[in-house]
Amino acid sequence: MDADPAVPDRRPATVAEARALAHPVRLRILRLLGETDLTNRELADVLGRDPATVLHHLRQLVAAGFVEPLDVRRGRRNARERPYRSTGRSWWLSAPEEETPAGPLSEGQRGATAALAALRDELDDAGGDAVVGMARFVLHLSPTDLARLDAELLEVLDRWQLGDAERRDQPAYGGFVLLHELRPGVGPGSPAPD
Repeated sequence: MDADPAVPDRRPATVAEARALAHPVRLRILRLLGETDLTNRELADVLGRDPATVLHHLRQLVAAGFVEPLDVRRGRRNARERPYRSTGRSWWLSAPEEETPAGPLSEGQRGATAALAALRDELDDAGGDAVVGMARFVLHLSPTDLARLDAELLEVLDRWQLGDAERRDQPAYGGFVLLHELRPGVGPGSPAPD
């Protein structure tokens, strides 16, 4: 498949970027700021978190270049407040090329764990009727097939992501795609280890 020239090239995340994305609260902030500009207080209210905690996470995202502060505005009771906006940069990152010493989990595993936790929280907040589609599957793939499937999935999502700005007047939908290797002999019906 030919690459779409309008699609920016993906690049591996730096260790600092991967760490900034490896927390569920920061991932939820990014998603919210991808929908609309919000202040620290507004984010704290939506997330049910203390404003100081949210500000800590906002500063991490600003330092990594994923969020930018906007001009100060007048809010409730004429108070000065600063909204924030997602830069969209995190979308065009892939997993870091190098594994880094990060304890029992690699940066990629930390990112996946954070993303799953953020998804769970978002689904809990959205309610039981929020899911509009789902697919759970097992596929047997060669390394070449796996790379091709991953590239095809990203190509479809990239096309939709590029045109998202023109659809801001429509309802927002979140999604999550995770490919993971299944370990042989792990799971129901597997023989017990010796």
